[in-house]
Amino acid sequence: MTQMTRRTMFLGAMTLTAAIPRAGIAQAQPAIHVLKDPNCGCCSAWVEILQQDGFSVTTEHEFGMLIARHKLEKGIPLEMSSCHTGEIEGYMIEGHVAPADIRRLLDERPDAIGLAVPGMPYGSPGMGPEDQREAYDVFLIRRDGSTEVFTTYEAA
Repeated sequence: MTQMTRRTMFLGAMTLTAAIPRAGIAQAQPAIHVLKDPNCGCCSAWVEILQQDGFSVTTEHEFGMLIARHKLEKGIPLEMSSCHTGEIEGYMIEGHVAPADIRRLLDERPDAIGLAVPGMPYGSPGMGPEDQREAYDVFLIRRDGSTEVFTTYEAA
């Protein structure tokens, strides 16, 4: 039988202590469900960016009018629409919204439908290199359908 020394106990306790915070972080990954066209490369690129940033992402493939109807039913105004839609903790995420903006939304918890990047601005996450980005805004969609600028990204 092996005798446990103080050093062995200390090392074991340190290993356990170091592992506990990592276990908590792994469980705290925000989960987002994304509706997207299965053939859309920029949608897939956005999903990969979210995954690399620590989001747990599930996808559902939808086409044309089905995804458009879903957006309208969830309160996304037509002028705010883009190519894919995500849902996270009761908020809608429309288009190429940066992970940092999603995290800020989840931290601040405004009374809103969610965030949108209308259209597909070049250089937004999943839409080409950031160092060639065109200027664009991320909009907060209020429950009454009004919008306000949440974040502004300047041209690179």
